[in-house]
Amino acid sequence: MAKRVVRKRTAVVRKRQKKATFFSGNFLRYAIFTFLILLITGVGFHYRNGLAYYLGFKSDKALKAKSESKRISDVRNYQVLEKHEGKSIGIDVSEYQGEISWTYVDTIEKKYPIDFVFIRATVGKDRQDYKFEKNWLGAKANKMIRGAYHYYRPNENSLEQAELFIATVELKKGDLPPVLDIEQLPNKQSIANLKIGLKRWLKVVEAHYGVKPIIYTGERFYNDFLKDEFSDYLFWIANYNFYREEIVSDWLFWQFTEKGSIPGIKGNVDVNIYNGDLQQIQFITVE
Repeated sequence: MAKRVVRKRTAVVRKRQKKATFFSGNFLRYAIFTFLILLITGVGFHYRNGLAYYLGFKSDKALKAKSESKRISDVRNYQVLEKHEGKSIGIDVSEYQGEISWTYVDTIEKKYPIDFVFIRATVGKDRQDYKFEKNWLGAKANKMIRGAYHYYRPNENSLEQAELFIATVELKKGDLPPVLDIEQLPNKQSIANLKIGLKRWLKVVEAHYGVKPIIYTGERFYNDFLKDEFSDYLFWIANYNFYREEIVSDWLFWQFTEKGSIPGIKGNVDVNIYNGDLQQIQFITVE
């Protein structure tokens, strides 16, 4: 007689459902979504004037000034310019801007006059900017306050770089002081040696022109490497971040955007604010 097969019934163990917490799927997604909505709302409120101008929904006051003002493409740029009315505004150019029609370079959006221009003259120890001479003469003919700058290569001899700048640039009465543009860290020497080279360039150029040069750099580079040891120099600082909306009190110039739109120049151009008005900027020019 065959044995009877007895099948054991497997007990089903039901897992206890976890109690929903803040970090569980639905709650977390809801929290992130809520945060993003609040963030977008906050940013929109902060930039409400610039957005209104940018999108064309102008106030009654803006509508009355329609003939004098034109839509500015970048909301932040409009916000910054609006906060610095009365300050002297300028640009900086190099061969990257191509052929510039200087007679048309006058204002930003037909509202903010362009008073000054910095022009790249030299790069490293052996290269002149291809457009320097033409831009230098064009800015003068356009009756703009002009200045020349040198792009410093940290791995090249500082004295040779200074000699090239001196041989290229002839400053005249009414021109801005020479500018040293330092943006990169060296890969063939120490930071200490970089600072020695910068000081040599600055001293040689100052001795030749009889005026103390200005140093151009980014805000982070300035804070990390130059602020303390070069405190006896005036600085031109670049910072394009949206959180920076006003010039710092100890900056001489602030380059706040690289995406300006200027008549007579094709493509984007850097725009700068001087920490003073037109009359005050004339006080720092070469005598």
